[in-house]
Amino acid sequence: MEKFYFEQLKQDSKTGARAGILHTPHGDILTPTYMPVGTQATVKGVTPQGLKDAKSQIILANTYHLYMRPGDELVKKAGGLHKFMAWDRPILTDSGGFQVFSLAKLNKIKDDGVWFNSHVDGSKHFISPEKAMEIENNLGADIIMAFDQCSEYGADYAKSREAMDRTLKWLDRCYNHHKNPNQALFPIVQGNVYKDLRLTSLKETLPYAKYGIGIGGLSVGEPKEIMYDVMDELLPHYPVNMPRYLMGVGSPDCLVEGVKRGIDMFDCVLATRIARNGTALTSNGKVVVRNGIYKEDFTPLDSECDCYACQNYSKAYLRHMINVGEMMGGMMISLHNITYLNNLMARIREAIMQDSFSEFVEEFYAKTGDTYKRY
Repeated sequence: MEKFYFEQLKQDSKTGARAGILHTPHGDILTPTYMPVGTQATVKGVTPQGLKDAKSQIILANTYHLYMRPGDELVKKAGGLHKFMAWDRPILTDSGGFQVFSLAKLNKIKDDGVWFNSHVDGSKHFISPEKAMEIENNLGADIIMAFDQCSEYGADYAKSREAMDRTLKWLDRCYNHHKNPNQALFPIVQGNVYKDLRLTSLKETLPYAKYGIGIGGLSVGEPKEIMYDVMDELLPHYPVNMPRYLMGVGSPDCLVEGVKRGIDMFDCVLATRIARNGTALTSNGKVVVRNGIYKEDFTPLDSECDCYACQNYSKAYLRHMINVGEMMGGMMISLHNITYLNNLMARIREAIMQDSFSEFVEEFYAKTGDTYKRY
């Protein structure tokens, strides 16, 4: 039996939602799933044991940042990411393609690869598709992403087509250079918000998709309705026998809407980023604990949550921690937010298995309203 394979267990009768299992060398992943982001080989403010307590099945690490510091060769010497960061469950590494996009002022994109200046010290570097594969091979994650070019929201058709075509050419080079059978390579669909480009990208990408497929270049500034419209267009054309990964998306409403449109995997820094500023994701919508209304609120962040923070601390205490600048405030809310998103995905999986996902969606919005729509 292959090291990597996907089983679809249940297809919702009314939507594109489905439940499955992705088998990997470091354990099985029940889908749909949310992946906390450990950019620098750590999820900010949360220990590996905390991630396990929060029921995290897989985490993401960032190829570009680990290449810059401490260096992929050092990670390889340490025995790979799993040993380096003491995490024995699956890991996914992105390719660095999004950093090419987000650090655009520091880079120069050519057909052979990307020249860029380090955001750390200004030193000059070059990453080609082959180099990206070598870095990811050294890092040793279970799932690795192909090197791609993401075009910004608002880019015209010609620029979006150019980025899509380059992504496809780079994919062929990634595919031919990737040799590690212990790592599953996921290609990435691009095309901006242009539906014909998205469909062309998906069609041209599928021959390279053996274990899974990424959907990139969404949630980069476009209204959510446009993102959902693009996803609706892609849904009928996905293969059944592999997971679909919507990259960089992680607000609760987008998880629900993404699952509705056939997505199996998600990642986002949102959960920990807003936690450090005192915002919690809860079953009744967001709670900004730094606000004065919580000064004497001795109830937990979320009465439906079983995380360590909710079982032991009140909003008043967490507000105090945030407002005096104590690390523990951000740590506890980060732990809670990750737990909440993992529990949300578990409830979604259960609803799909019981063929009651549409009812779940109605209940979700009845309780949270539009509180998450700004994310």
